Amino acid sequence: MKTSKPDGGPAFPQQAHADTEKNRWYHTQQGMSLRDHFAGLAMQGMLANGFDGTDEKLAGFAYQTADAMLAERMQETKS
Repeated sequence: MKTSKPDGGPAFPQQAHADTEKNRWYHTQQGMSLRDHFAGLAMQGMLANGFDGTDEKLAGFAYQTADAMLAERMQETKS
């Protein structure tokens, strides 16, 4: 899902490389965005602490937390 907010780039990228012995190329995989990874971690924490809202609220709060984490990360890189 595309979003207009910064997504932090790929969370677990894998670079393309060659295996010359087997004459094969392994291509780059972008994986999930860092925003999605942060949201998943936030959601996991909320559920572990007994979040009592609806599924829609849980996802919304998780992405709000992820956006705050990305914003703080951007501030850290500017300093």
